[in-house]
Amino acid sequence: MIMIWRKTMDLGLAGKRALVIGASRGLGAAIARTLAEEGATVVAAARNADALAGWIEAMPQERRSQVEAVAVDLANITSVDALVSSLRTSGGVDIVIGNSGGPPPGEARDTSRSDWMAHFEAMAANLFHLVQGLLPQMTERGWGRIVTIASSGVDQPIPRLALSNGVRAAVVGWSKTLAAEVAAQGVTVNVVLPGRIHTERVDQLDDAAAARTGATRDEVAKAVVTTIPAGRYGKPEEFADVVAFLASARASYVTGAKIRIDGGLIRGI
Repeated sequence: MIMIWRKTMDLGLAGKRALVIGASRGLGAAIARTLAEEGATVVAAARNADALAGWIEAMPQERRSQVEAVAVDLANITSVDALVSSLRTSGGVDIVIGNSGGPPPGEARDTSRSDWMAHFEAMAANLFHLVQGLLPQMTERGWGRIVTIASSGVDQPIPRLALSNGVRAAVVGWSKTLAAEVAAQGVTVNVVLPGRIHTERVDQLDDAAAARTGATRDEVAKAVVTTIPAGRYGKPEEFADVVAFLASARASYVTGAKIRIDGGLIRGI
């Protein structure tokens, strides 16, 4: 039998420029770090650019020059426009990772119209606007990757996370629509749904549940873990690896997808 061996997978990210929103910590930081390790030049954006320094300084010296820290506030359209203008002037980007912070817990029946409007603007409308500004240079080059981080709550709504469930569902609808519009121009558009990936955000949610129930954070986490077939919370690096693949040349035929990374937490097909 003749065996045909393929070379070790090269994601083809060397020479690509990636914008990662919300890169100061958690999933955003893990994604930015992984993309840089795979050879991409990374524009790591957060409300406080100084907050990015910790993980950038911890990188190997030869990789630090690949990461540029910039300030952007997705809740502020002026800040978003300034970032888009700067990036377009410097040649644009090949990859956009849309990662917005999670809204506070709350039930749908208690959430005000002003809360819906404010969080839709910060988590959805301004993200759409940012991508719209950067998209033309991708389509002109015939290559681009747009990956948005949502939540498993769009598949199975998470109790007491009404704002997240609702706004992120709108992001999924936008992503699927855009994917069909730009696929023939070499641009892929996908959404990734984290389950319980162990970040500061998950600790905050566990703390909120602990305060509500009188349990400790560890007790809340142990109860949640029993519902996850993998038997543990995920690691940010595990999540980032999937995002890096979707951002790569190897994922050229994956578009319009909604991919869960949740250790089997969501049981629906």
